[in-house]
Amino acid sequence: MISAGLADLVARWLDHLRGVDGAATATLDAYRTDVTSFLAFQTAHLGEETGAALLARITLSDMRSWMASERSGGLSPRSLARKLSSVKGFAGWLAEREGVDPTAILAARSPKYTRKLPRPLSVDAASEMIGIAETDATEPWVAARDTAVLTLLWGCGLRISEALGLDAASAPLPDTLRIIGKGGKERIVPVLPAARAAVERYRELAPHPLPPGTKLFRGVLGGPLNPRLVARRVESARLQLGLPASATPHAFRHSFATHLLDAGGDLRAIQELLGHASLSTTQAYTGVDTARLLAIHEKAHPRG
Repeated sequence: MISAGLADLVARWLDHLRGVDGAATATLDAYRTDVTSFLAFQTAHLGEETGAALLARITLSDMRSWMASERSGGLSPRSLARKLSSVKGFAGWLAEREGVDPTAILAARSPKYTRKLPRPLSVDAASEMIGIAETDATEPWVAARDTAVLTLLWGCGLRISEALGLDAASAPLPDTLRIIGKGGKERIVPVLPAARAAVERYRELAPHPLPPGTKLFRGVLGGPLNPRLVARRVESARLQLGLPASATPHAFRHSFATHLLDAGGDLRAIQELLGHASLSTTQAYTGVDTARLLAIHEKAHPRG
């Protein structure tokens, strides 16, 4: 448990992230859980239950104690690194608002972990999965809907949340889509003819009205399509094809990036299409190793 004062500070921080940064609800929930558990540990560890004063007392030794406790509880290095990032974000915000010195918290070193590279689908596998999704559904309009969603993920590199968040007013799809991604970051994504045709096929068959201001993709009862239903459709397809568990809806977005790169696409252009803030993220996302990155650079900028 944490004090009412600390709970109020956390709530104010989350309100700031929601209002200024446009953080998603799921992201805010994760931040709340991370920071609240950290504050609960430090409250018990230091015996201090007032507001910002608790943060002012935390030393580097106290940070190490918390991290050791988390690791002994079975938390992976990757998950601990994420928690620490949340805590540092809160501490930085608090320093600006309350004048608390966050040096000890910010100085805590994140545990090292091996970044798992994504496993994109092959072109054939992605095409076959979409084909199975098209024939798996009992209703033609549901088949057309699932085909349209997966085609957007693969053909436009959208996140599942971005595809399902499209407004009905966005169709018929234009030549480019303006997508608001993580952290409110805006990007422009070209729309392939196949994606436009798939969405139009779905709209022709959809039994529910699709007025502007409502979600483009609907569930059977007419409400917004639940991403879990898309995940189940993809899982069914991967099982039929004997593909690994890494063949998820998000794998289509990975595949979009990797297939573009394989076709000679520029890494920085792919970075823009994906909405990544860092080129290193795109490099990891597409599974590009350093040797290949140098080869791409050499091809693009040959020495005379």
